[in-house]
Amino acid sequence: MKKIVSILLALGVVLALVSCGGGNSGGAAAAGGGYKDTITWGQGADVTSFDPHVGRQTPAVQVTNHIFDTLVQFDGTSSEVIPQIAESWEQLSPTSYRFHIRRGIKFHDGTELTAEDVKYSLDRAVASSMISYLMDFISETTIEDPYTVMVNTHFPYAPILRNLSVPFAAILPKAYTETDPDIQAKKPLGSGPYKFVSWTQSDSATLEAFEDYYAGPPKTKKLVMKVIPEASQRTIALETGEIDLAYDLASNDHKLITGNEKLSLFLAPPLSLFYLSMHMDKAPFGNKLVRQAISHAIDRQLIIDTVVSGAADAADAIIAPGVYGYYSAGVDKYDPELSKQLLAQAGYPNGFTTNLWVNNNQERVEVSTAIVDMLREVGITARLEVMEAGAFWDKTDGGEHEMAFFGWITSTKDADYTYYSLGHSSKFGPGGNTSYFSDPRSDALIEKGRNSTDPAERVEAYKDLAILLADLTPYISIMYSPISVGGNKLVENFEPDPIGYHRLENVQVRR
Repeated sequence: MKKIVSILLALGVVLALVSCGGGNSGGAAAAGGGYKDTITWGQGADVTSFDPHVGRQTPAVQVTNHIFDTLVQFDGTSSEVIPQIAESWEQLSPTSYRFHIRRGIKFHDGTELTAEDVKYSLDRAVASSMISYLMDFISETTIEDPYTVMVNTHFPYAPILRNLSVPFAAILPKAYTETDPDIQAKKPLGSGPYKFVSWTQSDSATLEAFEDYYAGPPKTKKLVMKVIPEASQRTIALETGEIDLAYDLASNDHKLITGNEKLSLFLAPPLSLFYLSMHMDKAPFGNKLVRQAISHAIDRQLIIDTVVSGAADAADAIIAPGVYGYYSAGVDKYDPELSKQLLAQAGYPNGFTTNLWVNNNQERVEVSTAIVDMLREVGITARLEVMEAGAFWDKTDGGEHEMAFFGWITSTKDADYTYYSLGHSSKFGPGGNTSYFSDPRSDALIEKGRNSTDPAERVEAYKDLAILLADLTPYISIMYSPISVGGNKLVENFEPDPIGYHRLENVQVRR
């Protein structure tokens, strides 16, 4: 470790969210000069694609979830699925659902949203190599009338509504999107509360309120996203008033926020996993003993105590405790002597040399640096390569890495979302399985968990799967970390999303 943080973050700190304030009278107050007409937030990476069926990374969704809506939406407060584009629905059989579309919903170009757009969007999402893992349970979508669609599934699928609520299951205008296969990536057009205005790559994006939004116009006229790669600079920008909200704070900066009477710290329970992926088609990572050796060489608690000031928990699975289907198979203990023994048994008594890739998120770089130091202690030389976030995702989706450090959020709070993507042999590369892990036992348990509607049967399948993966070690889980956002005290109605897809249409900032 290059540095040791001497003061640990107090995990029990009580955070007071700012009051709701203006409520329904907010628009009138804003008109009278009580509120700013623009909310500006800073995030660590740029949008990878404005096309919601492509840009599934959190930095993209934090922008595009204001431009597009989904059939249903996830209520982060109650953990329930509630209406959005679909005002109601019914399940007709274990594999058939009917959705009733709201009448009068408009896209940003003034055209009406109908069942044609819903069918087109779901078919397109199923076919997308980037998000098919989310949607390929759908066998067919049919139109009954202009405001009614039937969604049929290949098998009974319990988390269907949760999957349809994820922002990259967005509904797009068919006529507009068909004009150019890349048009949504460059000039996104949806039915959400904000319209796309402009984008300066690697710098900022600007959105403007959609006055004809079905749920009423947003409280604030404009949104501006600023790309500020270094977490410390995002905190400084918040302190100076350059931005109103700072996403993905460095854990070491939490104390700065809570110690500043002009700022607020918002934390959401951890659904985020940080982990190492090893390309198992590349030597020596196809050897289970090597993967186990790497896991036992990493002192997770030391990383948590020093690099992130205690603001995380050691990970014991590839899904977090707040996810349905979680089962703890235990945290791999830190044991460098065992690690050396396993390397020797695998045929690498003197270790080996490899590469470790990470994107340029400051905290991820620091964690990866610590891992490199720990691996060196057992004879493994890992050359750290830091990349711009977009390049990192492109290269790892293409399988160019040997080892890579990732973050992952179970966006549906259901185990299938993560296990199917990261653990199934059909999802190599862009589908999420960046370890290129393939095991028929894993596939069978994943399919059992996703094909059953019996909660007890699903839980049992995920328990067996967690135990199996703990032995096979296709991924090395490091830590679970909460979502953190810093805000100006003048911000009203902001609620941090536990998945990280923060919504701002009801947020205002007092002048």
